[in-house]
Amino acid sequence: MSAKDAVAPTSAVFKIIGCVVGVVGSLLVYGILQERIMTRPYGEGEDEEFFTFSVFLVMNNRLVSMCVAVLVLALIRGAVAPVAPIYKYAAVSCSNVIATTCQYEALKYVSFPVQTLGKCAKMIPVMIWGYFISNKRYGLYDYLIATGVMAGCTIFALYGPTTSSHGGSSKKSEKETGMYGIALMGGYLGFDGFTSTFQDKLFTGYQMETYNQMLWVNFCSAVISSFWLMTDSSMVDAIAFVKKHPAAMSDAIVLSAASTLGQLCILFTIKEFGALLFATIMTTRQFLSILLSCILFMHPLTWQQWIGTIMVFSALYGKVIIGGMKKKEPKPDKPDPEVGYGGSEERKGLMEGAEKSS
Repeated sequence: MSAKDAVAPTSAVFKIIGCVVGVVGSLLVYGILQERIMTRPYGEGEDEEFFTFSVFLVMNNRLVSMCVAVLVLALIRGAVAPVAPIYKYAAVSCSNVIATTCQYEALKYVSFPVQTLGKCAKMIPVMIWGYFISNKRYGLYDYLIATGVMAGCTIFALYGPTTSSHGGSSKKSEKETGMYGIALMGGYLGFDGFTSTFQDKLFTGYQMETYNQMLWVNFCSAVISSFWLMTDSSMVDAIAFVKKHPAAMSDAIVLSAASTLGQLCILFTIKEFGALLFATIMTTRQFLSILLSCILFMHPLTWQQWIGTIMVFSALYGKVIIGGMKKKEPKPDKPDPEVGYGGSEERKGLMEGAEKSS
């Protein structure tokens, strides 16, 4: 074997390690800061107060992602003008902003492990929306995996604490808090599933650079979230809060940077290795997020909840394995400098970093 042949596999191994570290590391930071911002107070003594402006976090996140997209397009000399009609970007942005806001708001009422596990079930609304919007059909194994995920989530919710430390303390308030949090997670799953399906339908037929889509979807999201903040008068309150507690602004900026870095790492992973490796990395990241949250923020789980967690991730890993057995994905061709990658898998990956995640 020549030296050249030996270098190629080594280079691929280092790329895979880089992808794993980039995706898992950035999104673990994102998850930890998400929980810290939404569930832990800022200040001390009489000045202690909670951050309550979820839409402000969404706006900040989208502005950072938009700036990064502009920078990347400038470096690669990609098309900056919108390729699709602006209303199509806005339609995807609107459902994505609502989904992400529900995700942040849910942390006020349910614990991070509950939120993360609930997000694993988003394949169910994606299947439902896919059936009604795109007339997609699913195989038996899809329904079995969805049933396994739902069964695991149900066991987790029924056999242990689910409320956030920020929630109520009495049994009645705990029940009400948990139900409200689960309703918000339902909103997240519904709108996020709609976003994933709707963007594929809206952008079908357009040859667009991925970062062009990233720019305009995030631009529309920033506009929508800014308008939301101004209409309910919370923009002024949010700015006053971060002025009083600069640590909150620092956390929000790092959270946004981690989310954007996650998006870029996800896009690179899908380009280089396809959706199979990406799905494996994301599933592992979700499990590590739950584990890390339990350690850092002291979320005790019952043994039944651990069984539910194992059921969910066993089903998700089963999906990855079956997907790999069904067909070996061809590596994508090199991008056309004028068109770039714009396939459905990359578009799905583009929205993950705005997790919104998992």
